[in-house]
Amino acid sequence: MGSRLVLLLMRGLAVLPLAWVRALGALLGWVLYWVVPARRHVVVVNLGLCFPGWTPPVRTRLARQVFVYFAQAWLDRAWLWHGAPTQVQARLRLCGAVEQLAGVDPVVIFAPHFVGLDAGWTALTQQLPRQFTTIYTDQSNPVMDAWILRGRQRFGVGQLFGRVDGVKPIVAALRAGAPLYLLPDMNFGPHESVFVPFYGVSAATVPSLSRFARLGRAKVVPVVTRMTATGYDVEVMPAWDNFPSDDAVADTARMNAQLQSYIDTLPAQYYWVHKRFKDRPPGEADVYQ
Repeated sequence: MGSRLVLLLMRGLAVLPLAWVRALGALLGWVLYWVVPARRHVVVVNLGLCFPGWTPPVRTRLARQVFVYFAQAWLDRAWLWHGAPTQVQARLRLCGAVEQLAGVDPVVIFAPHFVGLDAGWTALTQQLPRQFTTIYTDQSNPVMDAWILRGRQRFGVGQLFGRVDGVKPIVAALRAGAPLYLLPDMNFGPHESVFVPFYGVSAATVPSLSRFARLGRAKVVPVVTRMTATGYDVEVMPAWDNFPSDDAVADTARMNAQLQSYIDTLPAQYYWVHKRFKDRPPGEADVYQ
């Protein structure tokens, strides 16, 4: 019942002016910052590890902004998934090297976990004439799971593969010309991960960007989505040169280094609520205790 009420609220929010939705998101973010201390601790630890030169007041201020952006992006799903298509398109500005996504050549899109990741996916599937794919993790709540699946398939040109589907169908679609919207910058556990630096700290990172690019004989095109006062800017960047290489570990380290350069331009909009350093190299202590 609670989930259905949330979805009813989201449908109602879809018709409100964007400024109102963002104001509600800011209020929700402030509430979450104070009522979810465990997650606040994760954000503060992440920022302390990645930005040791910042003073505690600076990290505290950024942590509050993280919760605000997180909540605003979550409420933005209301209009992304229920708003009028013309309204959605008007709020999503696709910019940068968009020509990198033209044609039929295999493309792996490196889409880091900024809060606007759903907006970026929506812009690509709504505004570009290609069949995009991505990898989806089932949600434990069946009502919310169905809602997210419908939202991400709203414009009918996106295919979501489950993690249980394996690599073969993803690579087949990639080689057939369906760009893969890949989000490999989270800690998905030690299985098949490698430890490479992320802001100078060893971080368990899946080498899937290198792997899919190699198997799909695809170029890698970064797409970074930034929240703005009028919606989102979805920036397509030039394809990386000489990627992938023959060294998946080096490729993964390069991915993290590139990601740092993107985060440095909008640190509060990155997904710091995730336990990025949960898995540690042998002998290292849990950083979140």
